[in-house]
Amino acid sequence: MRVSVLCVGHAAYDLCMSVAAYPAENSKMQTDLLVESGGGPAANAAWLLAHWGLPTAMAGVVGDDDYGRRILAELQQGGVGCSLMQTRPGYLTPVSFIIANRANGSRTIINRRAAAAALELPRQTPAELQPRLLLFDGHEPAASLAALEAFPSALSVLDAGTLREGTELLSRRVDYLVCSERFAAQATGRGEVEAHWQDCLRELQARNGKVVVVTLGEKGLAFSDGRQQGRLPALPVRAVDTTAAGDIFHGAFVFGLAQEMELCRALRLATIAAGLSVQRPGGRPSTPELAVVMEMMERI
Repeated sequence: MRVSVLCVGHAAYDLCMSVAAYPAENSKMQTDLLVESGGGPAANAAWLLAHWGLPTAMAGVVGDDDYGRRILAELQQGGVGCSLMQTRPGYLTPVSFIIANRANGSRTIINRRAAAAALELPRQTPAELQPRLLLFDGHEPAASLAALEAFPSALSVLDAGTLREGTELLSRRVDYLVCSERFAAQATGRGEVEAHWQDCLRELQARNGKVVVVTLGEKGLAFSDGRQQGRLPALPVRAVDTTAAGDIFHGAFVFGLAQEMELCRALRLATIAAGLSVQRPGGRPSTPELAVVMEMMERI
């Protein structure tokens, strides 16, 4: 199976509950909405890309339990190639319990993830895929490095949410470092990233040497391609649930690159997709349709 994009990283199962306000400790609260779906940064991006019509494969690890079977079934039904997904006997599939606060759209995540051996890509299978783009979330650095070596001509993108061993290593190797405000603060030591975004970009650019994007939530994003720096505003919406908004942003950005959009247009596409997603509850189910995103691209 030839694919346009190979996503490498974390796959989980999400249980997302929507509440009117964040619960106090040692209290009880009812919810009228429970959204269940597959989750995980790389897996959510893979699902979006396949849903938007790009041949996409996912490499990650699940257990041989009910949650693992649900994850694989949803990815396969969504058109994602799963030949590089590993099902490990006895391994507990990661599960995320998510509390979404409807008052401000924030989400609190409790993740159950057991320690596991690193994902290894098979020696011959990846060569058959020939992806044009690689998307990593930093959770499987060894497999990500193997993919970089196997497909040296592919454009590579890192979704860097926090500074840890995997994101630190890959941030220096990829063509596009697309990181959160939290990662930028941790990597540069700056407490006020948005207030000093130009200096922050310069420091990250020195690390990466190619393209750097820092997402700033409702404050939009900042970017640098080594020649110019700039800002893009967020879509002005009222957020009800920000679950998976970052994953949707990264998936949509990769889609834009696959369509050979120039940098600002690809970032605008991703910004609109993420902005539309936060107006709906849940993670993966909040993914907007491509036609809706493209229509809005032409209107604003």
